[in-house]
Amino acid sequence: MEPMNWAPEHSDALRQQLAKGQSFSEAVKAINLKFNTDYTRNAAIGRARRMGLAGPVRSSAPAEAAPVAVRISEIRAAEFVPSARHWERLAACDAKPAKLRCAAVDPRHLSLTELEFGDCRYPYGGDEEGEAITFCGQLRRPGSSYCAPHFHLSRNPVEPEGCLADSILSWLVAAA
Repeated sequence: MEPMNWAPEHSDALRQQLAKGQSFSEAVKAINLKFNTDYTRNAAIGRARRMGLAGPVRSSAPAEAAPVAVRISEIRAAEFVPSARHWERLAACDAKPAKLRCAAVDPRHLSLTELEFGDCRYPYGGDEEGEAITFCGQLRRPGSSYCAPHFHLSRNPVEPEGCLADSILSWLVAAA
């Protein structure tokens, strides 16, 4: 482990090396050779920051231009113009109320303090101000925080149009 404080002559040497335009790696190698020390590059960077040194001056032009990544947050609202079809789909979605999915389980409605190691942690309640939050409390599925019905409810947010088994069965009956 490195000493917390650099000797003044080591700090002066670092200042001189960086003034020559050397990188931190080059500067620390020169200091280690001159003073028989074992400073690391990161130690030199930390010391330079504490001394208020900016480090070696790099050329402003990169060797090759890197591709510019655009973040979604940088796109201005004016650049996104949704089509009329987009608004039609949104209006159709808003027209019918969302159907809530339920799990076929009779919850025990345990409080947080009543939960034990193998109990399901699926929450109930808490939707309105002051409403208590309770938990399912049924035997949980191995490797999950939820019982099997709540596990599948949380992992499959959209029901498929038709069950794969039903379509295969109907295909077999039609083929026979």
